[in-house]
Amino acid sequence: MSNFDHKLEKYAELAIKVGINLKEKEGLLIGGNTETLPLARLVMKKAYEAGAKHVEFQLSDDEMSLIRFKYGKDYVFDNFPQWKVDSLEAMYKDNYHHLFISAPDPELLKDIDSDLVARSQKSASLAASPIMKYRMTGITKWSIIAMPSAAWAKSVFPDLEEKAAMENLWKKIFEATRIDQEDPIKAWQIHDSNLKKYRNFLNEKQFEKLVFQSPGTDLEVYLADDHFWMGGSKESENGDPFVANIPTEEVFTTPHYLKVNGTLKATKPLSLNGKLVDDFGFTFKDGKVVDFYAEKGYEVLAKLMENDEGAKYLGEVALVENNSPISNTGILFNNTLFDENASVHFALGRAYPYTMKNGSEMTQEELTAKGANFSLIHVDFMVGGTELNITAYEKNGNKVELFRNGNWDLSLG
Repeated sequence: MSNFDHKLEKYAELAIKVGINLKEKEGLLIGGNTETLPLARLVMKKAYEAGAKHVEFQLSDDEMSLIRFKYGKDYVFDNFPQWKVDSLEAMYKDNYHHLFISAPDPELLKDIDSDLVARSQKSASLAASPIMKYRMTGITKWSIIAMPSAAWAKSVFPDLEEKAAMENLWKKIFEATRIDQEDPIKAWQIHDSNLKKYRNFLNEKQFEKLVFQSPGTDLEVYLADDHFWMGGSKESENGDPFVANIPTEEVFTTPHYLKVNGTLKATKPLSLNGKLVDDFGFTFKDGKVVDFYAEKGYEVLAKLMENDEGAKYLGEVALVENNSPISNTGILFNNTLFDENASVHFALGRAYPYTMKNGSEMTQEELTAKGANFSLIHVDFMVGGTELNITAYEKNGNKVELFRNGNWDLSLG
């Protein structure tokens, strides 16, 4: 077995044992496009070795996605097949868990009308809204991993030939996910424990607000009432830890969606619905985006915030050290899964119920009353870097410097 094949097998094992933490007689649904097949086959093997009762692979194809946008009649983009939602809900109810393998083309839809893309995304979000509770409350364990596509590799390394670009991106992914370490599973257990130290500190403090300052950013963010910080692995409804994003470097919680004021400048591009948005930022007043700009992809942001009223408010704030394996690769991945874990970030749209105390048992009305935003979307964008400072304020006015120059300014042992 080559060194690459050995690492690929370790990657598949990490996805099953750490990402999903699949148990005997549980089912697994794998989603991926045609480029993910080599890894998907290994993942399926590891799942059956772990005792899966059945593994189902749902295949998509980028060219077929383009065909739909190019030749579909107008009504195609306002409809989403209900049977897809019903089948997914049936699998979730039957103790299936969900692994997404992403091999994206960051600009797959760059030549497609943004209105069509937004309408398609909105109809899919509306249709899937009733089943999001399974993943957002921990009934269903889920995880996202990524592997290079030719288009993605060339977007990251435009000056390299395709083969070299693919090899380089694989190397960076293995570094970012700790696969290059001798025992990746043990490395992830240690990493998970370290993230929990920060999570526990923040939950003990229950800060009232955070203030973010860097060039182009001067933002006051109150946290939701009874917010709860998460970091590293989550626990399913059955008490099984799972890691939703591989890699992950964040601790995150719920901002109060009506109590955000000031300016916020993104520090990395955003790949959204097959299009790139770059050099962009927002102005918030009483939680709502009242102004925004983008040098590239302005119309993509505009369409995003037309999804629903909640799309104009924040649903997540996440703290990530600039000094992380992902940031230390020295590259921009042009992929939110990686770039958000190299940078402090926010998300427009829906808040996760599990980032509220007892949030998974609350109704949406109860969550909203405590300051948790609701929307059909949840889109992360990056704001971190070496010039970012974050100050936290307790309810009595005491302040704690959380981040200095992009990194934690705390010593927690």
